[in-house]
Amino acid sequence: QVQLVESGGGLVQVGGSLRLSCAASGRTFTNYAVGWFRQAPGKEREFVAAITGSGSSTVYADSVKGRFTISKHNAKNTVYLQMSGLTPEDTGVYYCAAGPIATSKALYDYWGQGTQVTVSS
Repeated sequence: QVQLVESGGGLVQVGGSLRLSCAASGRTFTNYAVGWFRQAPGKEREFVAAITGSGSSTVYADSVKGRFTISKHNAKNTVYLQMSGLTPEDTGVYYCAAGPIATSKALYDYWGQGTQVTVSS
């Protein structure tokens, strides 16, 4: 089992920045890739970014490339999502998940409870 807890969400103005954290406990963190997903009201949960267990490879959704950066601190069992250039379209609940490196939410085994990000104009 892997337990995941997200933090760092909040209210930010257009063009602002936030850093989300995903703290993990349980099984060895390096055995799992970690992905970030988000869900806006009335929409499907969508892939944002993912990083391999070693932290050596990353993948991003086209909508966030160049604005978001995912990173991993294995000693702290924490994955970060640095978000900049935020727009109202980035508003939603952000979830981290652990599993194989993938863009499909169906392939992830463990999920956190989510943290709300609201971008105001």
